Amino acid sequence: MTRREAVRLIGASGAGLLLPLATSRAQTKPESSAMLTRAIPSSGEKLPVIGLGTWQAFDVDLASDNRKQLGDVLSLFVKLGGCVIDTSPMYGRAEEVIGELTTALGLQDKIFLATKVWTRGKENGIKSMERSLALLRAKRIDLMQVHNLVDVRTQLTTLREWKAQGQIRHLGITHYEAGAFADVEKIMRSEKLDFVQINYSLMEREAEGHLLPLAQERGVAVIVNRPFGGGDLFSRTRSKPLPDWAREVDCHSWAQFFLKWIVANPAVTCTIPATDKPHHLEDNMQGGIGVLPDAKMRQRMVEFVSSL
Repeated sequence: MTRREAVRLIGASGAGLLLPLATSRAQTKPESSAMLTRAIPSSGEKLPVIGLGTWQAFDVDLASDNRKQLGDVLSLFVKLGGCVIDTSPMYGRAEEVIGELTTALGLQDKIFLATKVWTRGKENGIKSMERSLALLRAKRIDLMQVHNLVDVRTQLTTLREWKAQGQIRHLGITHYEAGAFADVEKIMRSEKLDFVQINYSLMEREAEGHLLPLAQERGVAVIVNRPFGGGDLFSRTRSKPLPDWAREVDCHSWAQFFLKWIVANPAVTCTIPATDKPHHLEDNMQGGIGVLPDAKMRQRMVEFVSSL
């Protein structure tokens, strides 16, 4: 089964799971255990709401232990309905590792591959993207993003050329700090983008002010990075029991609690928690399955964690 066939199948089985924030959490639990999907506004292609980040987790040498563990993570990710894998030249060896393992495991046609360009100048940008293609062992990239807005106008011009030539399928921009949101907003208003990638979590909610509504208004897909606040959310909740009422929205771990809070926002297309551990991957994937919190429940979740 190809990636597109898998995505269509997942989309068909998960279409009824999309819950706007205004709906009640007292929903009938979906009969299917398929992951929730959201459509890319510019293309209509549906993506599972839980993806996989590679920052630090995949910046390793492929010694035997690393190879098996990361291979298990990737295989399980696809088996559980995931397809969006996000990486970058900035992430050390991550592109090379992803390319080698997805090729060896026969996963290339089952993933939606996102990477970035992170340099100044047109020629340097082209060289960087050509190197990414080679390292990822890909004929084309599903999503190429301008990393942290570095030389953003120059690189977007090249990305449009590459998209027209079929070397990439979608283009976008990224940042990981709320302090850059004003610049992100300017680009979103002045450029036609397929995607924007920004930080957003239960304790980093600044994107709710302008960027998420703007993304919906302009038809831009949103990838959420730092879903756990760089680990701060786990530090805050360490040794704290999950509240009993979290079961109302099918949360059985803190990771699921944090991820469901994010993907319950209909402006979010996908979030990309990074991990190199299969059991953490399996836990994360459950964050995209079952009942989602409504607006009232999401506020309760914020207040509960803020009180810890």
